[in-house]
Amino acid sequence: MSQVAMNETQKGLVVKQAGPLALIQDAGRFGVGHLGVTQGGAADWISFRWANWLLGNALNSAALEIVMGGGLSFETEREVRLALTGADLDAQLDGKPLAPNTSFKLLPGQRLEFRQPRQGLRAYLAFPGGLNAPEVLGSRACTAREQLGGLDEDGKPLKVGDRLIWKGTAPAVRRIPESQGPCMPASGCRLPIVLGSQIASFSGRALFQAFNQPWTVDNRADRMGVRLTGPALHGSLTGIISEGIPLGAVQVPPDGQPIVLMNDRQTIGGYPRLGALTPIACAALAQCLPGTEVWLTPFSASQAQEDYRQQLMVWKK
Repeated sequence: MSQVAMNETQKGLVVKQAGPLALIQDAGRFGVGHLGVTQGGAADWISFRWANWLLGNALNSAALEIVMGGGLSFETEREVRLALTGADLDAQLDGKPLAPNTSFKLLPGQRLEFRQPRQGLRAYLAFPGGLNAPEVLGSRACTAREQLGGLDEDGKPLKVGDRLIWKGTAPAVRRIPESQGPCMPASGCRLPIVLGSQIASFSGRALFQAFNQPWTVDNRADRMGVRLTGPALHGSLTGIISEGIPLGAVQVPPDGQPIVLMNDRQTIGGYPRLGALTPIACAALAQCLPGTEVWLTPFSASQAQEDYRQQLMVWKK
């Protein structure tokens, strides 16, 4: 009897075709920046938390972050209820479309596939109790550059033959209130930015250009940073003494094209900064496909903190 139960728990969701990038992520790795280890974690932390909420998981439970889709497919070996949030990557269960921001049941032998982006860039797939993966420095998050996290503790994305095992059994069945669920950003969306200490080093013309015309998300974008293209921003500083870099920091290198530093950023840097995007703006930017137009909008730190608190309160209701 126990042998049968153990075999059943060893069954899971098996990768049949690997897509461009599918990574195990949780809330991230904190308190290790002094070691040069970056934060990592889910890039769209709002969609990630909603995925876990749908199953009644702890909100920081390890889930799967799926970028682009690109034919990523799985076959399930046992019955399970999963939750899917974030981008619409044309997910299909045995050829039938799955709507994002819902939970759904899979039966043994069924096939789950993610084809291509229809809206947004990153989808999140949550499992009962969270994914079972080794914990490294307090987190299961994958960071490829540092070779941390993941099934094999090497930070690499999923490959054919990998088996995903979850820690829970019977999850909750919840629905996201229509007015509160994650929304994918549209072209022309505004990204609130809290201005930084080097803002006065930029010329008046550069500041006008920075906040009064759109920027385009470049195809040079990944989990480390997102380059924005537009007018070249210049100021009196070409470099600074390297300092710690927060999530969402907007660095301006010598070519004048801003780079927004994301979850897998380096821990220190020496380019002057306009400031930092708010956490909510970072989640939105993580869902922007190349070519999307965005506007940088100055925001007070107090308002950014209040918006963040309000977002956290949503999951406590």
